[in-house]
Parts: sequence; C-alpha cells; structure tokens
Amino acid sequence: MANTQKAMMIVDKHYKIGKVDPRLYGSFIEHLGRAVYEGIYEPDHPKADVRGFRKDVLELVCELNVPIVRYPGGNFVSGYNWEDGIGPVEERPSRLELAWRVIETNEVGLNEFCEWANKANTEVMMAVNLGTRGIQDAKNILEYCNHPGGTYWSDLRKKHGYRDPYNIKVWCLGNEMDGPWQIGHKTAEEYGRIAYETAKVMKWVDPEIELVACGSSSSKMPTFPEWEATVLEHTYDYVDYLSLHIYYGNQDNNTPNFLANSLDMDEFIKTVISTCDYVKAKKRSKKKINLSFDEWNVWYHSNEADSKLEPWCMAPHQLEDIYNLEDALLVGCMLITLLKHVDRVKIGCLAQLVNVIAPIMTEKGGLAWRQTIYYPFMHASNYGRGTVLNPIIDAPKYDTKDYMDVPIIEAIAVENDDKDELTIFAVNRDMEDGVDLECTIAGYEGYKIKEHIVLDGDDVKASNTLENPNRIVPRNLSNAQIDGEMLFVNLPRLSWNVIRLAK
Repeated sequence: MANTQKAMMIVDKHYKIGKVDPRLYGSFIEHLGRAVYEGIYEPDHPKADVRGFRKDVLELVCELNVPIVRYPGGNFVSGYNWEDGIGPVEERPSRLELAWRVIETNEVGLNEFCEWANKANTEVMMAVNLGTRGIQDAKNILEYCNHPGGTYWSDLRKKHGYRDPYNIKVWCLGNEMDGPWQIGHKTAEEYGRIAYETAKVMKWVDPEIELVACGSSSSKMPTFPEWEATVLEHTYDYVDYLSLHIYYGNQDNNTPNFLANSLDMDEFIKTVISTCDYVKAKKRSKKKINLSFDEWNVWYHSNEADSKLEPWCMAPHQLEDIYNLEDALLVGCMLITLLKHVDRVKIGCLAQLVNVIAPIMTEKGGLAWRQTIYYPFMHASNYGRGTVLNPIIDAPKYDTKDYMDVPIIEAIAVENDDKDELTIFAVNRDMEDGVDLECTIAGYEGYKIKEHIVLDGDDVKASNTLENPNRIVPRNLSNAQIDGEMLFVNLPRLSWNVIRLAK
C-alpha cells in the first residue's frame, strides 16, 4: 500500500496578488501546418459553415472560452505580405513561405480570420511584419483594420465587403526578432529603433491601441536579458507590453525533471519584470510595462517527424505533437505559474490552438477531438477568473537533474466575487503517492465543496488519439471535505486538480 504524503496550504481572502486579465487565457493561430487549412478552415468538411469554417472546431474553441487569439504568426509574419490575403480569393497569389518551407495559398487572410474570431467569440491580437517590412506597412494594415473610412486603406476594406472597422486593440511589433532563425533577424539596437518608429506611427494612427514589443524568444537565448533592456531603452514610451516565449520538452524521458520546468518559467518571468523595472527607474518613468506571455506550451514530440517533411507542400502535418498526461500536468503547472504573476502578466497565448502544438486536433474530413492539455487550459480559463490569492504552501520537496527543492505540490487559489466562488488549482508532481492537502481558507465562512475535478491516469505517457479520443479525461472525486475554516482533500499521484468551493 502506497504511503500518503502531507502538505499544508493557507489561503486568506485578504492576501491578494491581483486581478486576472481575461486575456491571460488567450491562444494563437499561425499560418503553419494545419492550424488554418484543415484546422479552423476546411470548406469541404461535412461540418463546415457557409464560409468554410469547421463548426465542430468552433464548438471546442468556444468551450475553452478563449478571449484573444494572436495572428498570423509567429515566424510566418516576418516574411508575410498582408495584402496577399485580402480582396477576391481567386486573385490572391500563392507564395513560397520561407519560415516553414511550405506553399501559402492565401485562401484565408485577414478578413476571413476576423470573421472566424467573431464566430469564436474572441478578439484578434494582430502581429505586423518587422522582418522584411516596416513602418509604412504597419501603418497601412492598421488603417485598413481600424480606421472608419474616407481613406485609401479603410475604403478598400469597405470595397472588400467589410463596412465596419475591426477596432483591433492589441498589436505585436514583429515576432522573435532576437532569433537568428527569424527572417529579418535584428540586433537589439536595430529592432529597438524600428520598433520605436513603428510604434510611434501606429499610435498616431490609432492612439487607443496597445502594443507588444518583442522580448527574448526564450530564457536560454545568449542575449537574454540584455535584449529586453536595450529594446525598452528605445520603446519604453510607446509600448505597453513586452513579450515572453517558452517551450519545454522531455527528450530524456525524465518525468520529475520535466514537471519541474515551471520553476524555470517562474524565474524567467521574475527576471523580465526586474529588467522592465530597471529601465523604468533609469528613465525616471511613472509608467509600468506589463508582460505578454504570448507563446508557451510543451513542444518536442513532433521534432523527428518534422525533420523528414518534404518542402514546398501545402498544409503539411507539421508540429503535430500528440500530448500525454505528463504534458497536461506541466501545462497545469505553467498555468498556475502565470496566475502567480497576474499583477504583471496580463496577456497569455497557449501556442497554438488547433493541430499545431495544440489542445485541439482534427482529421481531414473527420473528427475533431480534445488533447490531454485541453482540460487544464479549459478549467483555468473557465474557473480561473477573478482575483488571485497569494497562498502559503508547506510541502515536501525533491531534487532533479536541473532543479533543487521542487515542491511536490504546485497550487494557486482564485476568488470569483461575482459568483461567490473560490477555486483551488493544484498539481501533485509525486510519482508514487497521493498527497493529503490541509488548506486553511480564511474569510470564506459558509463555503461548501462544489466539485473536485481530477485529471490523472495509470499511465503518465497515455494520450488521446483519433482512435481513442477519451483515453485521458477529467473525473470527479468526492474526497474533499470542509470543517470550519479547514479544507481536507487528497490529491492523487501525478494529477491536475480543480477544487471548486461556493457559498
């Protein structure tokens, strides 16, 4: 019989980190692999609507309650001419797409994506090309999207059948410009200058927009965090957010080490916050720069298959990671880490949304299904709105190859005042044992257990597939109890837990 570990947690109504910006639960669609074609868009599919969008995919996206979706890239945007994707579809050019070495038909472009976003009940977070293009093109696309009318680009939008402006509020100034793999890669000085000049002009066109400057592509970049400091030296007065990107893999099949990667994510966020505040102090500014963690996920399963792809095909099966239970647990830990920093991390984008390193998978002409990582993201997005509380946790720790003092419990609590609910999200990293969690919930008299959702399984490598799409699904447990101000709950080994309390 397995031993049961014990952990203590204190949650107090008065100890608050900050309000959750709903955009923390955003996602990302890039013109890459089957994210667009055979993903959100498949006009020949039995469940396609009149515009060619798959209604079964839309239903799964709406279930996730995604408030914002970044588009159209990603590496793709650094070689993209946005004008290729507007106007009559039959007149649009097919192009060599150099970032991912495929053919882009431009059958779906800006207007079609904005239509899809409206159907998905989400906002668009648009990226502009600062790789091969610059200030003028950024000004033009903004005018096309947001200006009401009476100018060349706004009237062209109307001519294309879209009378009302889109009023897109969040714009990314390029993508991963610190990366040598990027088309038009720049030094921090070069990028800082072009980002500053582009931001200045874009805010002249529409002062209401919010701008995201490129931070480092990962915390492992040799230029991190000097890149952030240099870029902000140039752009501080005009940008509102600095971006962060991170992906984790388990190439050496070391589950305890893999599940500890959220500690690295936590340090990454803290370092970027410190760098932002250093530049703020240096500039004697009263303005605070917040963070946009607009690419994050697990990504490694598909690397070998992608290395064998033939170039210059259309919508190949590219970056199609099939996720397992341990991936879902790390995604849960990463969501908790984002929630720990809601005072500064305002936007997040799980990369990506459909088929490409995604929670949703599709078969051409067939089914759409939920991957394992779908569930923690759905739970956090739907139950993690409100005010994040700062918990005190005392739990056993372990050491791994890359990390020391990894707590076996990763947890956070979110209060929703509007619904009189308190939700605790917790991951048990322990490989062998369940954990008995004793949690003090101060200030929540009269609250009862609403439900205890668990995502776990016998096999940490088990996945949901086309053949078996419900291999790993959440279940409800009834082992949580409240006695006065004390919550007692058992967290099964290697599990994602959502404990919902309500008045």
